[in-house]
Parts: sequence; C-alpha cells; structure tokens
Amino acid sequence: MGALPKIRISKGRKKRRRTHHSLDEPAMSSCPKCGKMRRPHFICEYCNHYGEKPKATKKKPEKEQVKVNQKTEKPKQDPKKEE
Repeated sequence: MGALPKIRISKGRKKRRRTHHSLDEPAMSSCPKCGKMRRPHFICEYCNHYGEKPKATKKKPEKEQVKVNQKTEKPKQDPKKEE
C-alpha cells in the first residue's frame, strides 16, 4: 500500500506549484540566406544554410548488388531451415 499525504493540498497551492511546468516557445531567428524563420544554431529547413557554407544532406551508401544467374546457380539455404 502506498504512502498517503497527512494534509490535503489545496487547488491553489497545487496550481501555484505547477506554474513553472509550462512549455516555452523555442527561440526563432531569420535565416540570412532565404529570410524564413529557423531556430538559432540549427540548419535552415528550406535552404540547408548554416553559417557561411550550406550543409549538404547525408547520402546513404548504395548497397552493392550481386547478380546471380538464376538458371545455373541456386541461392544457398541454411541446413537448419530445411527441417
């Protein structure tokens, strides 16, 4: 069984305690290149501008595809899956 409070907390006291729980608006600044609003120290979502150089988006490396001649070679199967 959990602990119980000795004295009931009033509605006003509870609300005064929670006055600091609200969320703040994020700070916004205008992008020097395109002029749209963005967060400071973040890349601009519209033109990818940050500081003096535009940041390129990261590209995932392409997977090398191995071509298998289906008529002559069959894909290898695990012996455990044959059961």
